[in-house]
Amino acid sequence: MTKLPWVWQATAEEMAAEYPCDRFVDGPVTGCWRAGDSAADAEELFRWICQLRVAPYSYDLLDNFGKTSPRTLTPGVDHLELGQRFMTIFEVADFTPGHQLTLRLVDRASLRLFGELAVTYAAVPTTTGSRLLVKLALPARGNPVRRTLLAWGDLLMMRKQVLTLTQLAAQTRA
Repeated sequence: MTKLPWVWQATAEEMAAEYPCDRFVDGPVTGCWRAGDSAADAEELFRWICQLRVAPYSYDLLDNFGKTSPRTLTPGVDHLELGQRFMTIFEVADFTPGHQLTLRLVDRASLRLFGELAVTYAAVPTTTGSRLLVKLALPARGNPVRRTLLAWGDLLMMRKQVLTLTQLAAQTRA
């Protein structure tokens, strides 16, 4: 089984699945998978995924200029359109309402720093609520050191993001 930094809490079946983000990276893709469970249903979890439009929900001191990400749902952020900006540096590349949101990195400075990448967030129903599955797609070509450093950085930030979103969705449900 693949180990950190490439996988955190994702199953072999989840890693074998196809994700929309793969279509937005040229050539072969290297994937980083993150996953977490929530007591909320998938639709409620998806509304929290859409909150990424207003804040990163990770370590706010690092990636939100110290401003706390909102702890209540912002009305209307789940109304998605292709090309909409998310977390300043991404835009909506694909979505299925209530199920998945795929973002593509478009900010020029970020593209120079990180390179081409896309990410899919999926809210999947389970018998006890839902599961947040995230796949970060990176080009398999290019500098392996850069790719590994990006995977470690993503693990640090995305782990917090997954935990925060799944917990907030469960609290909203309650």
